[in-house]
Amino acid sequence: MADSNQSPVAGSPAGRVIGNDIAFIFPGQGSQAVGMGRDLAAESRAARQVFDEVDEALKRPLSKIMFEGPEADLVQTENAQPAIMAVSLAAHAAMAEVLGRKPVPGMVAGHSLGEYSALAIAGVLSVTDTARLVVARGRLMQEACHLRPGGMAALIGIEEAAAEDICLQTGTYISNINSADQIIIAGDHDSLARAVQLAAARGARKAIPLSVGGAFHSGLMEPAQDGLNEMIESTPFDDPSIPIVGNCDALPLRTAGEVRAELRKQLMTCVQWKRSINYMVGSGVKRFVEIGPGRVLTGLVKRIDATAELLNVNSMAAARGLTA
Repeated sequence: MADSNQSPVAGSPAGRVIGNDIAFIFPGQGSQAVGMGRDLAAESRAARQVFDEVDEALKRPLSKIMFEGPEADLVQTENAQPAIMAVSLAAHAAMAEVLGRKPVPGMVAGHSLGEYSALAIAGVLSVTDTARLVVARGRLMQEACHLRPGGMAALIGIEEAAAEDICLQTGTYISNINSADQIIIAGDHDSLARAVQLAAARGARKAIPLSVGGAFHSGLMEPAQDGLNEMIESTPFDDPSIPIVGNCDALPLRTAGEVRAELRKQLMTCVQWKRSINYMVGSGVKRFVEIGPGRVLTGLVKRIDATAELLNVNSMAAARGLTA
């Protein structure tokens, strides 16, 4: 923890990604793409060790699906989730290798699945235990989607209070508050269709059904949450070495007990992403480093706080750029 209490040294390469005014953020499902992480594995020994450890933990060559596809296999929830997590941890390992030291930010956070990547970086879970929990999470969510079919929709340009009222009237759920003008709702297909129609009538700029497998972060995920809770209880957790801003309450998780409580409700609870970013900014964070595939979170942070400095580390070239 010593590094996190030091201010970045002006002009130093590591100063770009180390310090109390830095937060690392980790992406969730939907950021996957065939070929992600392949350059990390080819060019970074530390990243390659992460992929090998994940493959060993899962007893199957998940990295082959990441690097080569087919896409139809990669997008399966039980593959996509551990694959995104693995690339995030591998990118972080490559950063450390390039910098010659572990980069320690002031805070970490992850969007939905990304919260598990944050837990590993904060020392709460080993890579092996993170992989096992995440693959179980993906499998259980996939099973819950069959048991309780549903979907999700994005409401653009509507206030949170109006979205809450729409959900109350239609029996749907607010599942993600991503920014002031992007709220994701979830529910069974009939209820969701009614909610989309009502949102349009209430003045939403857009109300768009999403191409997802189920109603994530809603009551329809109860079967998955119940199954995951058994694994959470049997998995060893350490206290975080870095404060983790949790999805459910947008407040720091500082003990193993607080992390367990968060994960025991996360699948059925709204992801408070806007509040999480606002909390970190209010706590002095000025730069957000999105670590892992894609740039989804970078776009959301920009919409939440236009003054934030943003950086992506999703490739070996990006990791090497930290020393430029």
